[in-house]
Amino acid sequence: MLAGVLRTNPDFRRSFLADLTSNLGSAVSTIACPLLVLSLGGNAVQAGSVATVSLATRLGFRLPAGSLIDRWNRRWVMLTTDLVRFLAVASIPLVALWESPHYVQLLAVAAIEGLATALFGPANTVLTRDVVAKQDLGEALGASQASMAAVNLAGPAIGGALYAADRMLPFAVDALSYAVSALLILRITVRPGAAAPTGDDRGLTAGLRWLLRQRELSVILLYAAVINLVSAAIDVTAILELRSAGASGSVIGPILSCAGVGGIVGSLLAPWFARRLSVRAILLGIGSGWTAVLAVFALTFQPWVVAVLLTLLMMLSPAAGVVVGQALFGRTPRHLVGRVSAATSLLLSGLAALGPFAAGSLFQGLGGARSWVVLAVLTGAVTAGGWIPLRATRRIDAVRPAPAPDAAVLAHCANPEEAPDD
Repeated sequence: MLAGVLRTNPDFRRSFLADLTSNLGSAVSTIACPLLVLSLGGNAVQAGSVATVSLATRLGFRLPAGSLIDRWNRRWVMLTTDLVRFLAVASIPLVALWESPHYVQLLAVAAIEGLATALFGPANTVLTRDVVAKQDLGEALGASQASMAAVNLAGPAIGGALYAADRMLPFAVDALSYAVSALLILRITVRPGAAAPTGDDRGLTAGLRWLLRQRELSVILLYAAVINLVSAAIDVTAILELRSAGASGSVIGPILSCAGVGGIVGSLLAPWFARRLSVRAILLGIGSGWTAVLAVFALTFQPWVVAVLLTLLMMLSPAAGVVVGQALFGRTPRHLVGRVSAATSLLLSGLAALGPFAAGSLFQGLGGARSWVVLAVLTGAVTAGGWIPLRATRRIDAVRPAPAPDAAVLAHCANPEEAPDD
């Protein structure tokens, strides 16, 4: 049972709660940030740019962070980055006591938070291996995955409700979450072991170079990267159109939370799909389904339609995560798993970092309906274009291993989990 390791291992329980708390705080403020930019007189491009800066910072520092985590004390890395994130996010409501926050300040906070998160994420993943016995590792990683599904469900609704009460509340809660996380990490008593990379493991690009030599994996990841770009643009486009229609934060939050409901249901169905369908069938099916849903958004964007279709849309993503993870980790040399995982995250999320900015630019230049048309055409074109190249994945189907515990590589939030470093 997932509760077993949480009940019997106090150090993992603290690490788990720290990660859950900080992720929930981030989810709460993520929905509030574009709403705050708009309320301060910013345009749609500026609203999307804040999220893009955060994503781009995390991506740009991802490979160096993985190398540094191998050399530094992971517990102290997590503690320091939590304190940095607390100070950065707390500056927003503090400045608001005297004057309205500035757009430049929001960009700076996004960059600082993104940089610190790039270190915190892999440090927490590797720390889990330090504090959890080998036989309990799968259970621990499963608990972490379940917590992320819960965060995706609850975060937007809480954030929307808090913003409706006071636009500074989501940021105060986010800052508080980092403080609580730091206190929990401070109480971890096990001293994590330090890894000592040697040979090719010292290179930042060793995993990336290996990955690019794998034709079948490259085809899958290129397809998934474009789908992630569209996924990252969906939230911002939905927020902007709902806001332009007069919807409040308390309405927008629950609508976006429907994506979390779809993700939880999809995670239950994903193993069933993965056992019965090929990699190609799942990926092309997802592309076709997304194209249809985005086309409906272009025709009608009623709140109840958005809620229902977002739920259905996000039910598809976990199956892609399973098959992509199986294809990836089933073929990766053990000594390169960590660096290949970091390289995969970089490739999958690289285009996704452009999603919020692209969404804001499209919405400002074309309006809501035409923005959905562009996203639908892009998804449809990639799906049609991948029909023949994805045939190369048949060889992967023939040797598909059992799913890895942390195999969800393709995710609606475009924020994939790091795989444990070896």
